Amino acid sequence: MIADHDAASTAPQHAVPRSHSVSAPAAAPVRVNPRARRIAVVAGEASGDILGGGLIEALRERWPDAEFAGVGGDRMREAGFDAWFDADELAVMGLTEVLRHLPRLLRLRRELIARLVDWQPDVFVGIDAPDFNLELERRLKLRGIATVHYVSPSVWAWREKRAQKIGRSADRVLCLFPMEPPIYARHGIDAQFVGHPLADAMPLEPDRAAARVDLGLDGARPVLALLPGSRVGEIERLAPDFLGAAARVLAAEPGLQVVAPMANARAAAAFDRVVRAHPDAATLAPALRVIDGRARPLMIASDVILLASGTATLEAMLAKRPMVVAYRLAPTTYRLVKGLGLLKVDRYSLPNVLAGESLVPELMQDACTPDALAGAVLAWLHDPDAAQRLHPRFLDLHRSLKRDASARAADAVVDLVESRHG
Repeated sequence: MIADHDAASTAPQHAVPRSHSVSAPAAAPVRVNPRARRIAVVAGEASGDILGGGLIEALRERWPDAEFAGVGGDRMREAGFDAWFDADELAVMGLTEVLRHLPRLLRLRRELIARLVDWQPDVFVGIDAPDFNLELERRLKLRGIATVHYVSPSVWAWREKRAQKIGRSADRVLCLFPMEPPIYARHGIDAQFVGHPLADAMPLEPDRAAARVDLGLDGARPVLALLPGSRVGEIERLAPDFLGAAARVLAAEPGLQVVAPMANARAAAAFDRVVRAHPDAATLAPALRVIDGRARPLMIASDVILLASGTATLEAMLAKRPMVVAYRLAPTTYRLVKGLGLLKVDRYSLPNVLAGESLVPELMQDACTPDALAGAVLAWLHDPDAAQRLHPRFLDLHRSLKRDASARAADAVVDLVESRHG
């Protein structure tokens, strides 16, 4: 599904108004330099906007006169991108939300196809947002436009045969993880590992003491970071157990500092509702602190991180901190996934998947209880040697992902275009 994203951004001149109305296709922009490359990009959320900004900057180093247009956010506009529509237009998450917005999304895709076919880019790059981008790529590919999909869906975890569908849409897939290209190779699909931008952005040796000072944390007391997710549904499912676990850890470690970073106002409001209704609210009140964003410095500053499975586990690994990973799907969704055999892995968190072994505990679905979570957190707190042994493993994994992803992605795009157009 296309991720929910609350970050506000100023609509550009060509963007659809925030009412989400879709206007008739506008005339394609006039090419300033008839020999300049045209690169169309569609990024559907904040993370895609960041990837798109880095890619555009790297491509400008290779093609200084290139023109960039499509769907993007503030970061891409800063790189000189002409956003016909804002990335928020694709910011929809969850089955009911997608169904409610489906007519608008289909109109938007039809308009984009018409406009892109008229503009005739040298290449189209769809960044993540597979539910929207893969069909868009397929239709553009049928019209002779070179297509790239940047950020592989998790084919290593969910139905490997999806790789064939992705290959029908994309001429080339740019992968963030090294285990992904071999899966595509088994299906005869061109896929390249470019590295992960988070590994480029984060230092190999984070400064934990500085992070604690920056956040105003007591350097002499242990810190437990709580990250129950950024979406309201995740927070409602996970935060009650996370708070129950924190209360149990606090009982064993009275000096504990419990800090929860909230990604946006909606997340903060949802977390506050859970805290107010929680039976351990009074116990936790003196120790619990909620902060606005700043998840990365908090991870670096923490002794242990209790977090939802997802990209945040990669960031925690890059912060070189011990973690306990948890997740709970909605019961109906979980029964569907298990019943249809859609999930193909024994390990869920990215540190464990990348390492090929269980470096950190994973407590999923019925195993995700306050007692089990607290026990796993206390195991890290009471065994600092075990936590220290994680560091070299996480450092090796960090180095394996640190490849200057934007530059490698740009090279892959240039290679595809020049092999087709010269």
